[in-house]
Amino acid sequence: MTTLQRLLAKTAVAMAALLLAPLAGAQPDPWSESYRLEYVGKYADALSLIEPIANRQPVNEFAIMRTAWLLHLQGKYAESEKRYQRAAEVNPRSLETRLGIMLPQMALYRWNDAIQTGRKVLAESPWNYTAHVRIMVCEEALSRWEDLSKHAAEVSARYPADATLLVYWARAEAALKRSRKAKELYAQVLERVPGHIEASTYVRHVP
Repeated sequence: MTTLQRLLAKTAVAMAALLLAPLAGAQPDPWSESYRLEYVGKYADALSLIEPIANRQPVNEFAIMRTAWLLHLQGKYAESEKRYQRAAEVNPRSLETRLGIMLPQMALYRWNDAIQTGRKVLAESPWNYTAHVRIMVCEEALSRWEDLSKHAAEVSARYPADATLLVYWARAEAALKRSRKAKELYAQVLERVPGHIEASTYVRHVP
């Protein structure tokens, strides 16, 4: 190794030491650590890092929403809904918070409540994809097949490349014993998602 190479190597080591030194004793950022803990399934630990921020002044809307989500992941649906409601009070214009409220309502099988919450989103954002799909989940759970068929058809016209909407539409048609239409729709699903298990099974086994 030449003198210049040794000098460059020592400089690189010194620079690395300078860059890493401040990190050695630093406390982990609560946000990044909470995402890491969520990723590994430690939802309660992730929540404990964000809870103090959510309860701090001035109000941190996102921190409240994140605690609502982490409560939902723990199966604490009633608490999650209350937390989402708190976020909605902070920012009544938030569509995202209303979509969040739908999650614990659906988890608690409060399908009609979730539909009403979703409709509040649609009142301000008529073709909000997430709201429409979650309402479809509720319509399916309530076996409102005719409603689901019309709903999915209408939204699918706005999102023609989307396979999920076609699946809900096909399920409704199948439940209504309109197998020809269901088969046609499942065939369209397979064009978008080749090998889709539900669609493949229906097309293969229903004459």
